[in-house]
Amino acid sequence: MPEIIPIKELKNTSNISELCHKSDEPIYITQNGYGDMVLMSMDVFKSLQGKWAMYADIATSEEQIKAGKTKNARQALAGTNIQ
Repeated sequence: MPEIIPIKELKNTSNISELCHKSDEPIYITQNGYGDMVLMSMDVFKSLQGKWAMYADIATSEEQIKAGKTKNARQALAGTNIQ
């Protein structure tokens, strides 16, 4: 379940840091009852960056397939040691 905390709790940076490192997902910060920011540990951020890169590669592949920019796998691997 996502962690949601009010912005006034950001004053205690040690507790916030500990909370970020204990969670494997972002911490949502609210201001006046509305979503305002998201905090996360570097590990969570790096993990998300990897996923975003993978999704971008998939989107590129799907665009190439739609545009007909594909090769037969056997032809693409011809001349390599990976057959």
